[in-house]
Amino acid sequence: MQVSSAARIRVEQVSLTPRVLTSGKAGFSQTPTNANYLLKHISFEVRPGDRVAVVGASGAGKTSLLRLLNRLSEPTSGVIYLNDVALNQWPTTQLRQQVVLVLQESKLLGMTVQQALEYPLVLRKLAQRVIQQRVQDWSDRLRIPSEWLNRTELQLSVGQRQVVAIARALATEPSVLLLDEPTAALDVGRSELVLRAITDLAQTQGTAVLMANHQLELAAQFCDRVLHLDRGMLVQNLPAIQMDWSSLRQSLMQAEVHQAEEWGD
Repeated sequence: MQVSSAARIRVEQVSLTPRVLTSGKAGFSQTPTNANYLLKHISFEVRPGDRVAVVGASGAGKTSLLRLLNRLSEPTSGVIYLNDVALNQWPTTQLRQQVVLVLQESKLLGMTVQQALEYPLVLRKLAQRVIQQRVQDWSDRLRIPSEWLNRTELQLSVGQRQVVAIARALATEPSVLLLDEPTAALDVGRSELVLRAITDLAQTQGTAVLMANHQLELAAQFCDRVLHLDRGMLVQNLPAIQMDWSSLRQSLMQAEVHQAEEWGD
């Protein structure tokens, strides 16, 4: 199967519940529980070029949703489709070359920055001149200085590692890009630079982007649609222009307070 550069994701009635270890004659296995849905009956569609902000209080299910879309997790029920083919029918390696997830705590796996930027392109068996051009292009666009290229993960700050991880993902020119709090460790200037680069990729290449981000000001600048999760449920799915950002901010603050009170109990 091939993923075109213009990929569409459809999520239909997807739920995710925690799994617990159980023992039996065959040994230990993981079975879903019926308690505390991580995600409950989620449905939405993302089309080529969409820039979607996934918002919600801590624990709302944002990261869980992104992990499902990349098959780092499997839904308890419901189906996720990529171009009308169920996600579990795609070979995992092939899927993840096109549906790329950048986690909040990204690693360089012991590589230098140069090696980390090149690695996913080498796996795709691109010509060396193409690899060099893409690495140079995205290093320039995200202002990665040449002195970083020979550094390892331990020689970079958290924010620097995040920029490198984002550049590594963008250089692959994925069909779908999933970002988990990509600007959390960045200053405002660097955050805006990163989001402009991602927006450009969506507009020029048709990449569909889903970004979990608690910084609503940046999310509002970036997205054209908003998915608002609350305790695992999708409570709003709106064009950004229709979103009441002030009410959303108040709702998220109240959810955080309520959650803190529950933990206090």
